[in-house]
Amino acid sequence: MRRTILLLTIALLAGTSFVPESGSPIYSPVFISRESLENSVRYIPGARDMIQTGKIYYNAPYIYVNERYKGVHIINNTNPTRPVNEGFIFAPGCIDMAAKGNILYLDNAVDLVSINLDNKQITKRIRNVFPEPLPPDDFSHFRFSRPEGYVLVEWKRTNR
Repeated sequence: MRRTILLLTIALLAGTSFVPESGSPIYSPVFISRESLENSVRYIPGARDMIQTGKIYYNAPYIYVNERYKGVHIINNTNPTRPVNEGFIFAPGCIDMAAKGNILYLDNAVDLVSINLDNKQITKRIRNVFPEPLPPDDFSHFRFSRPEGYVLVEWKRTNR
């Protein structure tokens, strides 16, 4: 009886595919060099379209909206009936952020970066604090090799 159950289990697992079906979306890693990553965070004044938003953080009178893998929108909410999109902090690989006082903390791929919100300058960078983001499909990360000296900052959706 045990042998029959074992054989059925093996047959069932052998018929299960862990590779996405043809036509289903897959994700490809996007890399930038370590040097480019460390020089990438910058403030860009003016509004920018919100396309793939993530977390929202409120620190009166500002609202910070994450643009997944791209950075953070800064919205002045002094007048809640007319919020003003003042600018964007470009930070490749950014998924999360928090603010305390006049300092915004965000992830720049695997690094933790703090930015002074008064002058929009980086005050500190701590390297390799965070793990790299996993792909949304949980399979793509088995199919890439990392170039030496590069950091994964984003997953791009493609179709087979």
